[in-house]
Amino acid sequence: MSAARDYGVDEDYEWVRPPQGGWAADDLDELPNLPPHTELIDGSLVFVSPQTSFHMRTIRMLDSALLDQVPDEFDVFREFTVTLDRHNRPEPDVLVVRAEADTGPKDTRLLPEDVILAVEVVSEDSVARDRETKPRKYAAAGIPHFWRVEENGGLPVVYVYELDPAARAYVPTGIHHDKLRLAVPFPIDIDLTAINRRPPGTRPEPQEPQV
Repeated sequence: MSAARDYGVDEDYEWVRPPQGGWAADDLDELPNLPPHTELIDGSLVFVSPQTSFHMRTIRMLDSALLDQVPDEFDVFREFTVTLDRHNRPEPDVLVVRAEADTGPKDTRLLPEDVILAVEVVSEDSVARDRETKPRKYAAAGIPHFWRVEENGGLPVVYVYELDPAARAYVPTGIHHDKLRLAVPFPIDIDLTAINRRPPGTRPEPQEPQV
């Protein structure tokens, strides 16, 4: 059976073919009909699998908690691309960025110097990228802090790394179960067991009965 039939498209379907030397970061804004959250890694397009409930809930929890605790000079983005170089434009799950990095409502990317913290929540199809490829590239680009989040018994475990600027490599600073307490890049206190709780303000208000 052909690849076209495997994916439910016609035999004459034209698959996207990369140019000589691979795709460039700017191409993500120009290529038509790319699936949501497509990333560029080493000039190749990376498509993500359907999101699991653990992945969604972890991103929601971290996004909400960081927004509550981040100082005014920083902001929190989620699932937003960062142009590391010409052939690498990954999309971290959660980011802490400099507040002045948000230059307009039509921005589609950040630059490495905008990013203070990149967070990747590991999925089954992203293990090698999130454990090896992405942290190596984030460190080489000078992003000061990196968290890798993995699932254990339905709860998130956060592996925390800080950049050694001389080596341009991350140094592990802790593995956090149940509670994430950090002093950098700013004071952070997150209850990791709250993954299944709704953030404050998201639960609908009870409605008065109709008479």
